[in-house]
Amino acid sequence: MAYAGLVTGGLAGLVCLVLYGIARLFGAPMEIDTMDGVAVVPWFLVLIIPVLAGVIGAIAALLLRGRRAAGRIVFWAGTTLAVASLSLLLLPPGATDLSTKIWLSVMHVITWLFVVPQVARIVGDSEPGRHAEREVILT
Repeated sequence: MAYAGLVTGGLAGLVCLVLYGIARLFGAPMEIDTMDGVAVVPWFLVLIIPVLAGVIGAIAALLLRGRRAAGRIVFWAGTTLAVASLSLLLLPPGATDLSTKIWLSVMHVITWLFVVPQVARIVGDSEPGRHAEREVILT
């Protein structure tokens, strides 16, 4: 499971890193409002955070492995966490530029797209009776 989180998070991180480069190329400041003032988002965090989200999410999903509706639970829990993270970015007013919020929001969505459905599918394959239904259909 950790490998699946590493691969999906790594792919999401690489795509986000490319988007970060494009955003900087087009002049997006990529500065966020912090408690200490305004800080530029470092490029390596754009790569590392999706990887960490993928690995931590995949390891947490192991808690549901082998349970009924595990895939759906992981999917909706991951979606809820992604929306919560996105709302923390969008809701507070501050010095963060609108273009930066848009680019970071797109990166959130990409990370969700790469990680959550794949981890949910893998965990869902461990649900009781999941493969028995396929065997009946094939015979």
